[in-house]
Amino acid sequence: MPLMPKRVKHRKVQRGSRKGMAKSGANLSFGEYGIKSMDRGWIKSTQIEACRVAINRRMKRRGRLWIRIFPDKPITQKPIEVRMGKGKGNPEYWVAVIRPGMMLFEVGGVSEQLAREALRLADAKLGLRTRFITREGK
Repeated sequence: MPLMPKRVKHRKVQRGSRKGMAKSGANLSFGEYGIKSMDRGWIKSTQIEACRVAINRRMKRRGRLWIRIFPDKPITQKPIEVRMGKGKGNPEYWVAVIRPGMMLFEVGGVSEQLAREALRLADAKLGLRTRFITREGK
């Protein structure tokens, strides 16, 4: 079951603006290591789940993982071979809107080498450039 909101105010939303930098969620808040987005775009709920599985498999249940993004925007598509018009399509999947500087995943309780390797595997599942971040005290 992919990540999605339990309920939403509006079933269909417009595409919106992706401009600007991340206002909140740009710093490490929970773990010692994390990956931060350098690009802007949308990340599907299936991509987030693939990253979660890759990180947990690499860390082998050591340490802790925090997912700092949530897909709360529905994306609609019209069925194939349907003529233009006749309204907006049905919601097909959910995305998280990503702006540059946003923290995507954080891990803690593991060595830096293991965290770097696990987050590198997660980065391969995303279509965005990311940067590995460590806490200042480390």
